[in-house]
Amino acid sequence: GGWAMINFAGKACALAGDQPVCHHLFLMPRSDLPITAVLPDIIAALADHTNLVLAAPPGAGKTTGVPLALMDQPWARNGRILMLEPRRIAARTAAARMADMLGEPLGQRVGYRVRGDNRVSNATRIEVITEGILTAMLRTDQELPGIAAVLFDEVHERSIHTDLGLAFCLEVQETLRPDLRLIAMSATLDTRAFTRIMPDARIIESGGRSFPVETRWLDQPRARTGPPREALARVTSAAIADLWPQTEGDILAFLPGAGEIHATSQRLAAALPDTPVQPLYGALPFRDQQAVLRPTEARRIVLATAIAETSLTVPGVRVVVDAGRARRARTDRATGMSRLVTEPVSRAEATQRQGRAGRLAPGICLRLWTRGEEGALPAHPPPEILSTDLTSLALDLAIWGAQDASTLRFIDQPPEQALTAARDLLVQLEALDADGRITDHGRALAGKPLHPRLAHMLAHADTAEGTAALLAALISDRPIQGFSTTDLRTRAEAVLRPGAAHAKGQMQRIREEARRLSRAKPTAQEIIDHTGSLAARAYPDRIAQRRKGDPARYLLANGRGAMMDAGDPLANQPFLVATDLEDGREARIRVAAPITLGEIRQLFSEQLHRERRVTWSPRARRVEAHEREMFGALALDDRIWRDPPREAITAALIEGIRDLGLGVLAFSRKAEALRLRVAWALANGDDALPDFSDAALLDGLESWLGPHMDGCGQISDLERLDLTTILKAMLDWEAQQHLDKTAPASFRTPLGSEVLIDYSQEAPAISVRLQEMFGTAQHPSVGTPPKPLLIHLLSPAQRPVQSTMNLPGFWDGSYEDVRKDMRASYPKHPWPDDPANATPTRRAKPRRGS
Repeated sequence: GGWAMINFAGKACALAGDQPVCHHLFLMPRSDLPITAVLPDIIAALADHTNLVLAAPPGAGKTTGVPLALMDQPWARNGRILMLEPRRIAARTAAARMADMLGEPLGQRVGYRVRGDNRVSNATRIEVITEGILTAMLRTDQELPGIAAVLFDEVHERSIHTDLGLAFCLEVQETLRPDLRLIAMSATLDTRAFTRIMPDARIIESGGRSFPVETRWLDQPRARTGPPREALARVTSAAIADLWPQTEGDILAFLPGAGEIHATSQRLAAALPDTPVQPLYGALPFRDQQAVLRPTEARRIVLATAIAETSLTVPGVRVVVDAGRARRARTDRATGMSRLVTEPVSRAEATQRQGRAGRLAPGICLRLWTRGEEGALPAHPPPEILSTDLTSLALDLAIWGAQDASTLRFIDQPPEQALTAARDLLVQLEALDADGRITDHGRALAGKPLHPRLAHMLAHADTAEGTAALLAALISDRPIQGFSTTDLRTRAEAVLRPGAAHAKGQMQRIREEARRLSRAKPTAQEIIDHTGSLAARAYPDRIAQRRKGDPARYLLANGRGAMMDAGDPLANQPFLVATDLEDGREARIRVAAPITLGEIRQLFSEQLHRERRVTWSPRARRVEAHEREMFGALALDDRIWRDPPREAITAALIEGIRDLGLGVLAFSRKAEALRLRVAWALANGDDALPDFSDAALLDGLESWLGPHMDGCGQISDLERLDLTTILKAMLDWEAQQHLDKTAPASFRTPLGSEVLIDYSQEAPAISVRLQEMFGTAQHPSVGTPPKPLLIHLLSPAQRPVQSTMNLPGFWDGSYEDVRKDMRASYPKHPWPDDPANATPTRRAKPRRGS
């Protein structure tokens, strides 16, 4: 497992097979690590290329082998090699292994830097860092002086920091440092995404070192009864307990988070007493993490998060149990609310986990899902840049001077909507000016190892710096399980008490982080007095105002609704600051602190504004006029506006008509008849008339109805409007003449009577007594070209006797049958033999002798 110094003096000498290598001095492992076979190719490629993409499966040895092999290359002798790791535990572990291989203590030629901890010196040549450290270095000096190469390890995980750091380094390489070597190292062979932004990169693939792994699945989908965490712990612990006596070697189980790990550990303590069970997750103390990564003589069970997928090797593992879940950060694009969600793993992640069982010998992987369910899994995990909060990224882009993110070579461009929301928040936090340019305050926020929200809170803490530091540490850490209170003040006080028995390890870690951020010590009274105003500094968009009439429902300053349990003590507070929300149709407030109206006005005096608004209230179904003091979507003060402008009332009423529908307007029979005439003309190809349909009238309310609404203050006032006259006003004299000709309102009978034409039927229709149409030899019509009227012929008692669109045909045909029936019923009325030539009449036959 040691290392040897190899000197290649000849141009064509070979290390493995017949692969020629450069005649340079470099370190290579004596072991049979697969990376050994391709190290000569890597050396040769980087001798005359600045970009390299290396695909090497877990266990190939790339994390330790490649940096050591590059350290003494000619182009690297006067500079350091940076290697980025996505997790602190991976950075520390990789550095420790390389230092051990060199037989040196950490901090000599190999060191590390992570948040809050570093082991580097002037002698350090290889520096393993977490991804955020690179961004901080680039903020200080974009040229990266003294850096010969940057290695991005585990790039397949697509961390947002990896994507950003790589995009920045590619621009540095292009503009300032053409000699800078950039190496993207992936645990998968899918390198297309990286070669797309590094088109001139050399691509080298290394094999892995693994034994066959027998993969097993559940016979049927697991029951999902009870709370998800407990259900997952129950199934996982049962599977481990079943495998333990049947298998050899350590068991490594993958679970989504620390909560599931603790729940599974408790069940295993009962099912397998005296069996060593070790947790492994990011928030675990470093000494406990290292204990898991050291070989042990006793067989054990390791319960790990995704941290053990690729970055770390857990020795002794022969069996993997995969619960099939991963925890990811998600941001709702519509609300800007970030949350952790538990999702099914991707097929790529499942493959990485499976491979952990075959490092030492043939192994077993039990997947806690059915083989049929596997096809529904996504191929790869989503890139973090597409789904997480972009506030920090937007701040870094502003410092970089990249107003347009598309000018940088991102593998996936950050979503524009999410980036806009992040920039809007940064303006609220005073980190960007109104034009989106970085401010001095923004540069100061970027220099703090905190989310910009919390850095802003700390910067404005004044005399309450200790409380701000405690809150920042508490909010930054994972949620403390078991708290029943939503009150952030109570949670902070619990952390402050050293003797608290609840979640002791996490409480201690939060206290240590708070001390690192500030030496000031908060008091319980300071927490009570300042938590609300400090939280508001960090979350101005989540200041919440209680809605009227419902103490459990709130409106957030960003316009979203939120709710909490009606029995929660905080539900009676008129104003809250929500620091943790569970997103949904209406967000649920999980953690909050009360704040007073006076504090809001004092903190955000420059963001308050007064507005006068006349609006339509769909709930009250009326026009409302208000004068308000606004903070975002919140009305801090709301008064009735007594004398609003008439045009504002009209506009609100029009909005009300659109809300309620055109039916709220009292169209008379004459007005409806006019609309039907116009509609018939338009339907028959006439384009010289305006559209009087519901959709057109609703769309044009401002133009045709608005000028006549003076004096109307409510919907009921609209009833007095003469809509017939208003509609006719939309027709000039020529249009009216044209309408009268094309679709006349009435038909003149042979006796000179005016009969209204009904345009609501399939064809324009009239209803007229049969005797009035005597003598009509040609069927009446309307329109151009002429279309026959539908005539409903009535009896003397005004009852329908026949409908026809061919009056001459009626006279010659079925009239005779009608005549026979009608003569019997109405003998006093004329029923001539030849109606086409008879005289029309309204009268009965004259009496004899009169």
